[in-house]
Amino acid sequence: MWEARAADGLGAELHAWAREFALPAVRGAAGLERVELFTAPGDRVLLIALWAGGPAPVPEPPAHLLARPVHHWTFTRTDAG
Repeated sequence: MWEARAADGLGAELHAWAREFALPAVRGAAGLERVELFTAPGDRVLLIALWAGGPAPVPEPPAHLLARPVHHWTFTRTDAG
């Protein structure tokens, strides 16, 4: 999971950047099972991807779009339905 919080008033621009750059970078990576892009309160943009193997890196957004550094989490699937 990748989560970025936009600088004040730049939520739409951060989301557009993620659609144009982050999403295509992940979609082209080996081992991708599924990827989805979300927005959340507080001008946050989240990219959640399911991988067969290790995750691919997500490009860093331009610094002026961010309120703080991007957060990354890796989870281990324990059950699948």
